[in-house]
Amino acid sequence: MGKGKWAVLPLVLIALGGWLFQRPVGMWIFDRAVERSAARNPYADLPDGLHVGLCGTGSPLPSRDRAAACTVVIAGKTMLVVDAGEGGARNIAQMGLPNGRIRGLFLTHYHSDHIDGLGPMMLLRWTASGNQSPLPVHGPTGVEDVIAGFNTAYARDNGYRTAHHGPAITPPAAAGAIARPFAIPSAPTIVYETDGLRVTAFPVDHRPVAPSVGYRFDYKGRSVVISGDTGPSKMLEQASRDADILIHEALQPRMVKALAAALDKAGRGQTAQIMRDILDYHATPAQAADSARVAGVKMLVLSHLVPSMPSPYLNAAFLDGAGEHFDGPIIVGEDGQYFSLPAGSDAIERGSWF
Repeated sequence: MGKGKWAVLPLVLIALGGWLFQRPVGMWIFDRAVERSAARNPYADLPDGLHVGLCGTGSPLPSRDRAAACTVVIAGKTMLVVDAGEGGARNIAQMGLPNGRIRGLFLTHYHSDHIDGLGPMMLLRWTASGNQSPLPVHGPTGVEDVIAGFNTAYARDNGYRTAHHGPAITPPAAAGAIARPFAIPSAPTIVYETDGLRVTAFPVDHRPVAPSVGYRFDYKGRSVVISGDTGPSKMLEQASRDADILIHEALQPRMVKALAAALDKAGRGQTAQIMRDILDYHATPAQAADSARVAGVKMLVLSHLVPSMPSPYLNAAFLDGAGEHFDGPIIVGEDGQYFSLPAGSDAIERGSWF
């Protein structure tokens, strides 16, 4: 056998061994991965401050890489969520955050892509927590109907799980959610306060969708604003004054118009018309940047992206010169990203929990 053939022999033996021992090796790899995943808990390692995680940066348009609208806000050890779009609860778990520690959910409005992940969020919080009461869901008037519907839809499933796992693991009193409505605000209004955290709701313009609000979170001198779905909004600019981060929805009209034209060409006129209809009740990246500049925020993060960007290479086209409207950093959000605002500091640290 030549020297070259001898050199290949170890590779052949390794490949043969990998095939022969595929089952035990695969189980060993799985066990190690499970250990690392179960032990992972970035929540426990966070410094005191205000922290934001993007658990859903997508829109109703289907995307393999983006869940629908969902944002996690952690103030000290108080963990809250804004909106519960499809896939949001799954992403919270994949980010290593404990669903069972969610103290409350805040809904901006009742479009399906902001509430259609509520069922899994209720379930994961209930089954992994030891909580003795349902998930509180805060929202403007109308949240009562939404929560009543989800509780009815999940009532049989809740009963099955208690029958299977027992009341110690899945106590019936903690299943589902409970509505915490507040009056539809006409100006920025404090709707929640606990442990040094203040949550302010303010109206935004998403007509014909009403009520529709955004939220500002203030904790130990740090602040984050989440716009909800809105066109350009003076009220949002007022509520966002001097915030550290503004998380603003964004729609790129050139891309949406191109999508509508392609749908028309493919004979899908009804869906094409929907694309044209959504142009007038969302903000463009440039308009979001204008609001960030007027409000004097430090950083602009774009989320609820329409259309969903499949690759960061497209971000420049999506922004389409928005950087000319705002001097601070503009981030095109991605699922799993986080932003940390330590108390007693001006720093904004960012990374990914995926």
